Amino acid sequence: MIIKIIALGKLKEKFLKDGIDEFQKRLKPYANFEIIELSPVEIKDGHLIAKALDEEAVKIMAHIKQSSYVITLEIGGKMLSSEDFAIKIDELTKDGISEIVFVIGSSCGLSPKVSTRADFKMSLSKMTFLHQFARLILVEQIYRAFKIIKGETYHK
Repeated sequence: MIIKIIALGKLKEKFLKDGIDEFQKRLKPYANFEIIELSPVEIKDGHLIAKALDEEAVKIMAHIKQSSYVITLEIGGKMLSSEDFAIKIDELTKDGISEIVFVIGSSCGLSPKVSTRADFKMSLSKMTFLHQFARLILVEQIYRAFKIIKGETYHK
């Protein structure tokens, strides 16, 4: 299984980088894992948000294969428990999906062009998180999902 996270923006905080690095190491036995960081488009005028999101969409879509299963993180997406998330990943694997791509948009969200490409829209919570925190939470939940799937200790 190949798992990619496409995220707009770079991590600046060392503690977040350290946390993500730790879970990336832990994921190695379960999946080929990669984070692709893209630069968000600078928005100088609030009226140009849609244009900026479309420019970001071009960057995002360049990293998505036709055969990839795409999960976007969106406010209106479906919330899953850790167990349900594990079931989702396990079902995709059993269905022959070889690559799952998670997309975390910029602070302005995602272009409808990316949202439309999504095979599944997911929300981490009703709460709002910094995008960098969302990335750490997502990586941890992916790791937790594989531990649940394998029946290994970690998940409680």
